[in-house]
Amino acid sequence: MQRSRPHDKRVLVIGLGRFGGSLARELVAHGWEVLGMDSSPRLVQIHAEALTHTVVADATDDEALRQVGAHEFTRAVVAIGTHLEDSILAASLLVDMGVPHIWAKATSRRHGRILQQIGAHHVVLPEHDMGERVAHLVSGRMLDYVEIEEDFALGKTRAPREMIGRKLGETKVRTKHGITVVCIKRHGEQFTYATADTVPQKGDVIVVAGKTDDVEKFAEIA
Repeated sequence: MQRSRPHDKRVLVIGLGRFGGSLARELVAHGWEVLGMDSSPRLVQIHAEALTHTVVADATDDEALRQVGAHEFTRAVVAIGTHLEDSILAASLLVDMGVPHIWAKATSRRHGRILQQIGAHHVVLPEHDMGERVAHLVSGRMLDYVEIEEDFALGKTRAPREMIGRKLGETKVRTKHGITVVCIKRHGEQFTYATADTVPQKGDVIVVAGKTDDVEKFAEIA
């Protein structure tokens, strides 16, 4: 199996649909060298100028993958979403080639479990995750929400009245609410790390971490 090279900033992105194309362009914007691969000449043409390299090829064909040098990459993303069988087969071939870091897009939890079972190292469910995130924002007072893993999340919210003008160490928020205040942002300023001596003011935005239920309950405090 290949070993990941710490300074290797090359990524193979298989599938240049809405998710894969956006991901590939964002990686290029962050200084990565991206080889975008899709079986659709139209999609490849759309992204040809924006990406480092593009190729029209069938990712379910072992020989086609080897011809584009897929086995030489330390990072690969399988962004095929519409064809379950193609997604699973492409991911399986990359696993067999020993690619050290494989991210794969899943369209359902069942699809995700299969991808994990065949050896994909990271599985993402963009539609599900985004729907879940927006649901938290729509249904509560949170300004932003990110689930780190099952039952643990980060939430961005306004500092509640019970915190205003008091040092965080005095509020006992961890004991009372089961959350930790990670950082704080004053109007017109940037986020800074929160400490026990930090004193929130009215209108301050804070980021808290904790179990999902605790984060949600805390965000509802006025």
